[in-house]
Amino acid sequence: MNAVPPAVPAASAVGTPASSSAGPASPTGPGLVPAGPASSGPGLATAGLGLVTSGSASSGTGLVTAEAVALDLRPARLGSRAIALAIDILVELALAGMVMLVVGIVLAMLPDSVVDDALVSGMMTIVLAVVLLAYPTIVETKTNGRSPGKSAMGLRVIREDGGPITVRHAFTRSLIGFTVEWPGLLLPFLTWAGSLVTMIASDKGRRLGDLAAGTLVVHERRPVPFRFVPGMPGGLAPWAATADLSAVDDELAGQVRQYLSRAAELSEPYNSSLLHMLAYEVGARVTPPPPAGTPPWLFLCAVLAERRRRSAAQLAAGRLVTERVLPGFGRAGRSFPAMPVRPASPSR
Repeated sequence: MNAVPPAVPAASAVGTPASSSAGPASPTGPGLVPAGPASSGPGLATAGLGLVTSGSASSGTGLVTAEAVALDLRPARLGSRAIALAIDILVELALAGMVMLVVGIVLAMLPDSVVDDALVSGMMTIVLAVVLLAYPTIVETKTNGRSPGKSAMGLRVIREDGGPITVRHAFTRSLIGFTVEWPGLLLPFLTWAGSLVTMIASDKGRRLGDLAAGTLVVHERRPVPFRFVPGMPGGLAPWAATADLSAVDDELAGQVRQYLSRAAELSEPYNSSLLHMLAYEVGARVTPPPPAGTPPWLFLCAVLAERRRRSAAQLAAGRLVTERVLPGFGRAGRSFPAMPVRPASPSR
């Protein structure tokens, strides 16, 4: 960990506020407010750390639905959309090849007096219109904005207000793409460059078809945040097994976990100030205090590890009781035996 403070007496980590090398800290309320950062929450200063509290919310796109609900969505940028477009182009080319093969077989079966250049050109135009215009419209409408390429990349087309797209939105996107973007019948290279510049300049990565249809492409899959699971520090297991941790609620434990997972990214004096503040806040709720000389970060790791161990033990005990009362409950492939049913007596 970056800038881990040296070992401090137990009283500094648990009973009384500790001071860091960055400056003195004064006790305020149940915790410490280090000099410099502002405090938020129940005695916890979270400035510079970005701890998520119950009242905070963020929105990736700033979208607000008609029901005044803020949507936290990540707009798809050039890289993911380019890969999705490449996949869609391959699918469309394969589909066009199969349709043209069928059309060629049908034309070969017709007499020569019927087949001419005008008929062949007309059939080719119809095939291209179906594959490049009708096919994307139908697919995006039926799948709620998920073409094969977008599904592979975890993307989805939505309206500007966050709702699902309709036939009008899908057709407008396909029409603009067919005439301007891909394949781009009107000045292909110039319109390609214009669409690329528009997508890069847009704060939400919207192309010309999105601007015309009032849509945007967002990520459906969100990255799973890293969940820090500390291990029990050596030598603190006997103390932690007998400590009373009932006053350490889930919110405080979550803030401690976030700090420990991001401590290496923090700079001084916030690192040491937050460490001692959290240790003092947790220490005020834990009895008995840890052994003398325990570093604050080891104390916090021990508290989180012991909470996790006790939760796992309670879960295992609950499963054991359930297994004794209802054997086989929750197991796949097993069911309760059916109760025998008496045959109905004949009616008189």
